[in-house]
Amino acid sequence: MRYEPISKELFIQNRKNFRSQMLPGSLAVFNSNDIYPIGADSTIPFQQDRNIYYLSGVDQEDSILVLFPDAPDPKHREILFLTETNPHIAVWEGEKLNKDRALETSGITNVYWKQDFEKVFNELMAQSHTVYMNTNEHYRAAHATQTREDRFNKWLKENYPAHQVAKSNPILQRLRAVKHPLELEVMQKACNITEKGFRRILEFTKPGKWEYELEAEFMHEFLINKSRGFSYTPIIAGGKNATVLHYIENKEQLKAGDLILIDVGAEYANYASDMTRTIPVSGKYTDRQKQVYTAVNKVKNLATDMLVPGTIWKEFHMEVGKLMTSELLDLKLLDKADVQNENPDWPAYKKYFMHGTSHNIGLDTHDYGLLHEPMKANQVFTVEPGIYLPEENMGIRLEDDVVIQDKGSPKNLMANIPIEMEEIEDLMNNK
Repeated sequence: MRYEPISKELFIQNRKNFRSQMLPGSLAVFNSNDIYPIGADSTIPFQQDRNIYYLSGVDQEDSILVLFPDAPDPKHREILFLTETNPHIAVWEGEKLNKDRALETSGITNVYWKQDFEKVFNELMAQSHTVYMNTNEHYRAAHATQTREDRFNKWLKENYPAHQVAKSNPILQRLRAVKHPLELEVMQKACNITEKGFRRILEFTKPGKWEYELEAEFMHEFLINKSRGFSYTPIIAGGKNATVLHYIENKEQLKAGDLILIDVGAEYANYASDMTRTIPVSGKYTDRQKQVYTAVNKVKNLATDMLVPGTIWKEFHMEVGKLMTSELLDLKLLDKADVQNENPDWPAYKKYFMHGTSHNIGLDTHDYGLLHEPMKANQVFTVEPGIYLPEENMGIRLEDDVVIQDKGSPKNLMANIPIEMEEIEDLMNNK
């Protein structure tokens, strides 16, 4: 991979944390993702399953990790199964992990070739009575495609029906939500690359440019900084397009006087960043744009200070709703009657700010994390309020990625990315 190697100490610690929560006499299995076909002999570029990566650092297809803390044979307590590499594969696809490099990457000493998996696994299952299955139970998960992990779990239940089944997901939800210092370093690199891209487009943007041209400028900057590209499909929405929350066509021409809502983030070493800024096409905000921008930025700053250990996600969003309501009243977008007569299930402010304020971020843009549990130090959340006014041809959203601290306000991983209107205007006008 093009990114700088992450210390194997991260993956050693992650496995230690996972093993400590496994039941006695149990083993856990994690599979890599498939390579998905497009048509003919074309495939979608491979991306590793985040859980096997989190536990091993292995960023390669056709890999399996088995954890069996109580294995009678000590060498079977951690096993990697990899596709056996050879000179032919090296010529056509590039070098794959051999056993020595797998040890350097993961810290796992016992590596088998994948062709031996069923034989070795059968022996391990005879020595265990519970197996942890890896399933995707993220609250936003919605996909129709059967994954390699899905197929494996079906095979597992058919071939070992007498074993008890446990779920790895609740353990991973809690572990992945709290970031190791090495993870925070990688996430900071992703945010720094995002900053480079944003500063690049501030110099590039002007009336007559196209949304996709800004997307191209970001991609250029991301790639030359060892990113694979965007963490998620980028949103670059000029004028009224910004009022469509998931506008991803990026196909319109930028017009003088409009704002552009830019929701992008660079990926680095499989870790995500997630930034939103709203900038003026002509390099200057109008008075009305400044009014709305100031309100959004104020809510963002106040909301950020509320992300402290012990905060409950649902209650946090309710408090942010009150902050936004106050700002919308000041902007005269709402009046007191709107608030007094509001539907508690869809408060008045939702007319202009209809999405949530924060989500976990890490190996996934919407990362693992149990939102009903109190927030903890070293969890990373986005903060992203917005106000959307289709009738005024304007949508403004501002977003940073912040790390919850033991005490005080979160650490902003995007503190160096311009957000104040004066700085943005100066940079766009080369002052």
